[in-house]
Amino acid sequence: MAVVPNQQVQQTHQVQQVQQIQMGQHGPASHLIAHISDTHFLGGSRALYGTVDTDTPVRQALAQLERSGLRPDALVFTGDIADTGEADAYRRVRALVEASADRLGAQVVWVMGNHDKRAAFRTDLLGQAGSDAPVDAVFDLGGVRLIALDSSVPGYHHGELTQSQLDWLADLLSEPAPHGTVLALHHPPIPTMIPLMSILELRGQARLAEVIAGSDVRTILGGHLHYATTGLFAGVPVSVAAATCYTLDASAPQGELVGQSGGQSINLVHVYDDQIVHSTVPLGEFDVATRFDPAFLARMQSLSPEERTEAFSRQVDSTGSVA
Repeated sequence: MAVVPNQQVQQTHQVQQVQQIQMGQHGPASHLIAHISDTHFLGGSRALYGTVDTDTPVRQALAQLERSGLRPDALVFTGDIADTGEADAYRRVRALVEASADRLGAQVVWVMGNHDKRAAFRTDLLGQAGSDAPVDAVFDLGGVRLIALDSSVPGYHHGELTQSQLDWLADLLSEPAPHGTVLALHHPPIPTMIPLMSILELRGQARLAEVIAGSDVRTILGGHLHYATTGLFAGVPVSVAAATCYTLDASAPQGELVGQSGGQSINLVHVYDDQIVHSTVPLGEFDVATRFDPAFLARMQSLSPEERTEAFSRQVDSTGSVA
């Protein structure tokens, strides 16, 4: 499997590093990934379940990324891109995402999910020849190796990896990447708090654990669960991004599985030399409670560390006096 490089990554990193001034113990992240999942597009812009607008949350997510000024190295979509594998659904989401990715200078990574169909996924999303073989790929994000694994099982909603896939993964991981490896797959290898979803979990997790244990895999990105969660697998942090289409209510009464039109979010994955940090970004427009504008940030950057502590860390009482 050929490695797909992101030619704009290194240049983007240099711009980010020039613009950022370290004001705490940690310097700027070396890489940034936007982690998005479970878009579930339907053909003809049809509403999912007749009520769920799948397109608007994705537009919202991309708009929020663009307005932020952040420049992610990659937009990683961890599966269930289309709800029933329709060609029009793939073409529509591809056009929407690629236009934004071009403006952001980001690589787009599509990962297969249980609702996706491999042949259409290849032809209409990846622009490749159709095939029913697993859709696995590896990408070079400026020294961070991102491996996309197809955990789908044709005709079923649970996940599993074949022995051939595990052998391929083991061969890749036998040589470390300069900044380590990020593994992305649809079915996350962690427990779920929703009993019915455990029927649809990734099966054979012990075999995957044997492959990644002791490797340079630094984090695992997943989707499928339709709610944001984190865990640990074979000593590796796992981060699940909530769906953009609809989310599962983790506080629903026991025994119920409830999908809700709310709570959609994406994740930002900041890669540092010694750690990886996952942050959840809610989608939507909300009332502003308080704000510090760019002029205030510029002032903080101009101060010495001691002056910053006095200007921003010292507590004041309700009258504005030092507490």
